[in-house]
Amino acid sequence: RYGVASGVTVGIWGVESSYGTRMGDFQVVDALATLAWATSRRRFFRSELLAALKILQHGDVTSGHMTGSYAGAMGQPQFMPTSYLRYAVDFTGSGRRNIWTSKPDVLASIANYLAQAGWHTGGSWGQPVALPTGYRGPSGRDHRYKLSHWAALGLRPIAKRWKAASSAPAALLLPDGPNGDAFLVYANFAAIRRYNPSDYYALVVGLLGDAIVA
Repeated sequence: RYGVASGVTVGIWGVESSYGTRMGDFQVVDALATLAWATSRRRFFRSELLAALKILQHGDVTSGHMTGSYAGAMGQPQFMPTSYLRYAVDFTGSGRRNIWTSKPDVLASIANYLAQAGWHTGGSWGQPVALPTGYRGPSGRDHRYKLSHWAALGLRPIAKRWKAASSAPAALLLPDGPNGDAFLVYANFAAIRRYNPSDYYALVVGLLGDAIVA
């Protein structure tokens, strides 16, 4: 329905809550009220607290079952309340967006988040690559070139085939430096980073998802 790769969807589920087994047991309203008072990010957490109260008012969950992390991230996808209001889905048609115990709602909500974050249907997040010996060329998300350009520099797919068209923009990531693993990432990598703005996070999600569906 959302056109998002199943591997990436399940990868986020696994990273965020170990497939729904580690969601946190803090009362979300209590946690957010404390953070809205006791931290330097009062405006942010006050907004999240008000969003949590809207969720309770709508009847999606009771206050006793609205649990999550110490920072207010809720349920199996670990949505903040404002993200819940934007992206959570009642996939089962129960009348409640249940990201705590309904796996269909959980997975659909993650997929909906990625779709609205700009996921391109049918595209890949990226792939591991082999660098030519002694490579010291450009790297990092700010250096985006056509895949054909990277191939001309001597990069080769470890999977023996490219997962994008030769004209697709791509960036080279070297998370452990030039002597470590290398990855070319495509446009869908940015959609994963909208969920969590960390290259390491997005790489783990992509690699885990690939392993799951392999």
